Amino acid sequence: MDIVSTFFNIDVLWRYYPLLLEGLWRTLALGALSIVLGLLGGLLLALVRLYGTSVLRFLATAYIDVFRAIPVLVWLVIVYYALPFVGISLSAFASATAALTMISSAYTAEIYRAGIEAIPRGQFEAAQSIGLGQWWLMRDVVLPQAIRIVIPPLTNNSINVLKDTALASVVALPDLLKQATQAQALAANPTPLIGAAVLYLVILLPLVRLVALFERRYARRSGR
Repeated sequence: MDIVSTFFNIDVLWRYYPLLLEGLWRTLALGALSIVLGLLGGLLLALVRLYGTSVLRFLATAYIDVFRAIPVLVWLVIVYYALPFVGISLSAFASATAALTMISSAYTAEIYRAGIEAIPRGQFEAAQSIGLGQWWLMRDVVLPQAIRIVIPPLTNNSINVLKDTALASVVALPDLLKQATQAQALAANPTPLIGAAVLYLVILLPLVRLVALFERRYARRSGR
């Protein structure tokens, strides 16, 4: 057998592409849900770490440090296999979503914090001098500017979350990688894995270029 018939077998790919597409939609759903929840959770953590009481700041800092240090795969296995022993049983999809969200929140919290702290203190003082409360200060003055600053790193983190969805295959979630592995076993041919790699590339490459575009735009604004 030559390299084309082994790794780029069109007949095998055509036979199993419905299986790959089924896994692709599940991967996209898992990635989108984890990214959105991670963005919201990270914003909450960042605000608590910056403006909460001393106890809440300590807890938020501890959460962020711990979950940035835990590998995604390790935490995913703990959530899916260990939690049932304490009476918490989650489906494969829910376990993967929870694990990815919890770790993504820790990273996005640090990104948000850096963006908020990049806002000049004079803007805080000016807003407070005209009577804006903390809620209105954050909503109308600080967060709109901070979010523009952190869009490139947030997009980059979202790419990482999408890539990490491939780890969900270890808890038997039939995502893109799991379906490709199953198709490879059925066909006794690695072409489905090559097909999965191409699909990941199609999804992620535009996002990678989007990050570069955001970074160039921000660099031009900063240089003015």
